[in-house]
Amino acid sequence: MRLPSNRQCVMEGDGKKMDQAPPVRNPFVHVLKFTPLEKAKIALMTVTLFPIRLLIAAFMMLLAWPFAFIASVGRSETTVEPQCLWRRLVDIILRIIMRVMWFAGGFHWMTVKGRRALPTEAPILTLAPHSSYFDAIPVTMTMSSIVMKAESKDIPLWGTLIKYIRPVFVSRSDQDSRKKTVEEIKRRARSGGEWPQIMIFPEGTCTNRSCLITFKPGAFIPAVPVQPVVIRYPNKLDSITWTWQGPGAFQILWLTLCQLHNEFVIEFLPIYTPSEEEKKNPALFAINVRRIMAKALGVPITDYSFEDCQLAMAEGQLRLPVDTCLLEFAKLVRRLGLKPQNSEKVLQEYGNRARKLEGQKLGLEDFAHFLDVPVSDMLRDMFGLFDEVKTHEDNRMDIREYVIALSVVCRPAKTLETMKLAFKMFEAEEDGAITESELAVILKTALGVSHISMSHLFTAIDVDDTGKITFDKFRNFVEHHQDFADDYLYTENTDLHSAPYNDHQTQPSLSTLKVKGAATSKTANGICPEFSDHDGTIDGLKKHN
Repeated sequence: MRLPSNRQCVMEGDGKKMDQAPPVRNPFVHVLKFTPLEKAKIALMTVTLFPIRLLIAAFMMLLAWPFAFIASVGRSETTVEPQCLWRRLVDIILRIIMRVMWFAGGFHWMTVKGRRALPTEAPILTLAPHSSYFDAIPVTMTMSSIVMKAESKDIPLWGTLIKYIRPVFVSRSDQDSRKKTVEEIKRRARSGGEWPQIMIFPEGTCTNRSCLITFKPGAFIPAVPVQPVVIRYPNKLDSITWTWQGPGAFQILWLTLCQLHNEFVIEFLPIYTPSEEEKKNPALFAINVRRIMAKALGVPITDYSFEDCQLAMAEGQLRLPVDTCLLEFAKLVRRLGLKPQNSEKVLQEYGNRARKLEGQKLGLEDFAHFLDVPVSDMLRDMFGLFDEVKTHEDNRMDIREYVIALSVVCRPAKTLETMKLAFKMFEAEEDGAITESELAVILKTALGVSHISMSHLFTAIDVDDTGKITFDKFRNFVEHHQDFADDYLYTENTDLHSAPYNDHQTQPSLSTLKVKGAATSKTANGICPEFSDHDGTIDGLKKHN
């Protein structure tokens, strides 16, 4: 598999085709690089400034607790009491305490652009990009409500501070919690400004701010005017970003408090009032708001989502390498509606049909017929991932590779199930075995790469030197070599290492201040450092219809 060098997309607004922009950085990975001078500065700050700032921040949290507790006593979760003088005074005191806490953390001044809308004008504030727990700064600046998991209110100290801002709680134990949350957001948003504004991060997960990923529709379902708000951290050293792969929570806190000054910029964009069509279609509403926010930030937008991150982080015996094409494939599967409900049954059916073709190569029309979908630009993009001949008009693909890739997307942690399906499609009828070249095709497709060397692995499995192996031999080998990918594949293909290692479980130390390299065998799957879905040009801002 390999990404086409130039792809076409259809813009939903006017139907025009346009080339997609160059790839953007992987939004779920953050790599920190330090010069020797920066390491020396951090070492000095660790024993001088860091402990002082940490103590001040902790003291401010403790100081805020009694005020938040008093203000929260007797509050109803369904109605809003009048904002009397003493409650207003408490609100001012808490804002001052929080500002002192951020000042002690190095955020000496904060730049505010634009005007924050009144709750009657825009009951919902949509913030992006979401990149860190330092994004709590706007919450403490505005004392807006947020959406939080219900378990948070039971955390000592922190729970009291959270309850003060009257969040919308989501309960994991309640199956109807998502529906109730949406209804509560709608109720507050349509209260005519009676409730505090609700601040929502529609991306739903942290990224490295290199692009805006897909917005979840929750903030847009109420169909009320929203105010887009963009956040920037224009610091020379990005110690703020906290992503799935990169520095852990405490390391981010440590490195940030070791900086002399941390910049923060918040910009309130003009209120966005949805059209009648957008009121009926929250997804369309979300798309158009995201494009405006991306324009203001000067960053691309991508159709990758939190679900793609979950796919890449799934732990299997084959870790996805940094240059995998499977996330591009997963996005196209989702957009074409090709992900089956009953994946096991559909994969077996696809496998049987592919086996009957006996390696026959298919053109684009045959590929569309196999999937029972019409030919489209997105299908051409998917076909291009498997296209074996890039220079001829009559290009062909092996449908067995599509089935393998779909199996990985549908069940990423079940490596052996995917390999069993692949063997079934490739094995010879007379002996149920495959050759070294066929195993190479299977593995490079399962990893989403264009080439792979695996003679070392094949030789280790084929101990009888027959030139062929069966699935039983492969399974027995894997059972005795749980880390076979690290021992045989990644040593022979050094470019297949997964994305920067995840040190969320590692306590920070000066020895960790280096460029993060290959992941260890126990880390989760890495993901592609460059995405190639760029939803049109930012300069050509156009509202979708």
